[in-house]
Amino acid sequence: MGILYVVPTPVGNLEDMTLRAIRVLKEADLILAEDTRTSGILLKHFEIKNTMQSHHKFNEHQTVENVVERIKTGETVALISDAGTPGISDPGFLIVRECVRNGIEVQCLPGATAFVPALVSSGLPDERFCFEGFLPQKKGRMTRLNALREETRTMVFYESPFRLLKTLTQFAETFGAERPVSVCREISKVHEESVRGTLEEVIAHFTATPPRGEIVIVLGGKETKL
Repeated sequence: MGILYVVPTPVGNLEDMTLRAIRVLKEADLILAEDTRTSGILLKHFEIKNTMQSHHKFNEHQTVENVVERIKTGETVALISDAGTPGISDPGFLIVRECVRNGIEVQCLPGATAFVPALVSSGLPDERFCFEGFLPQKKGRMTRLNALREETRTMVFYESPFRLLKTLTQFAETFGAERPVSVCREISKVHEESVRGTLEEVIAHFTATPPRGEIVIVLGGKETKL
């Protein structure tokens, strides 16, 4: 019986890649990649030449059975996404679940993920928090937000720069314009930035300065003060 490794990859700076992650990828019989073109750049940088196979949300239901069978025959498989830890708002859950169901060992390496740096650097309480990932774009969006009205823990969301202002405006309407928030963008990249303040203040900032790059929103829970 082989093993499935879940391998985090850098969300920005390639120096965030761990030595163990490099070794596991070099030793794997097969690397499952969300986008082989994106991951190919990373693997080339670290001189990793192992076989890659595309594994993303559009094909994972078709490929998972074959991958599980390969691991059962003794192969080592490593799962990576375009950036960060697979399974966190990225493909990964399905293959991990099937491996667990089939008694296959699964190891997730510690490493890069976008929301932890954003949360810790936000200045908002981080001893208890809830991770919401991407909100539904349409159906169920307001239902999800309304369900969080009484949430006292700090909340963490992922968002694209194109929907950021819409989302912050909906937050202000749902939670109040004075709710504290930190918007972190381009984590671990040259132009990394955290904009902190009330929802009203941060909306004003991004209205004047259109956002770019990947976004993490850290929103204070009910009763949280700046």
